[in-house]
Amino acid sequence: MAEENINPKHFVLVHGLCHGAWCWYKLKPLLESSGHKVTTIDLAASGIDTQKIEDVHTFSEYSKPLLEFLTSLAPNEKVVLVGHSFGGLSIAFAMDIFPEKIEMGVFLTADMPDTLHKPSYLSEQDLELAKSLIRPGSLFAEELYVAKNLSEEGYGSVPRAFIVCNEDLIYPLEFQQWMIQNAGIDLVREIKEADHMAMLSKPQELCLSLLELANKHA
Repeated sequence: MAEENINPKHFVLVHGLCHGAWCWYKLKPLLESSGHKVTTIDLAASGIDTQKIEDVHTFSEYSKPLLEFLTSLAPNEKVVLVGHSFGGLSIAFAMDIFPEKIEMGVFLTADMPDTLHKPSYLSEQDLELAKSLIRPGSLFAEELYVAKNLSEEGYGSVPRAFIVCNEDLIYPLEFQQWMIQNAGIDLVREIKEADHMAMLSKPQELCLSLLELANKHA
């Protein structure tokens, strides 16, 4: 997998609901062996973070570890943000706040909002999914329903890509395709025979897809 890179990237990997930085343990060394820097984030009340989700009252609090990390970057440093599942909303909000720090946002079978609707629009289109995932406060549905739209100047200005997992039983293929069309994304890669946790079931294929996408903005 190792290869010489003339333009190494810094990948920041953001997990989905109820998971943590641990879920990237197969992908992280593959990206690093190709010469890239990799940071994995535990969002609030996730992974080894000691908070309880009941004590995290806002989506901003939930995403705070990611926002603090981006704030700590050197002034001219840019990263490739990768969000999985519900982590797509966290990277989308980060893209809206720090567009100058983000080279590309990659949505791995993830919630990918647009700039025309409220952030809750995705859950409204797939209500049964939201019901199946619900934990007290964890989807921040009421907050996202009244949150302002993501901006064209922030989120909309960052290059975006979507990775389709065609055997995902959590985010059905039809829902992934709808999000791609709704957000107007042209940069799409598909991983065959990948389930919802592609970083565990197809890490080699996911690594190659991420490298290909990132190199398009070398």
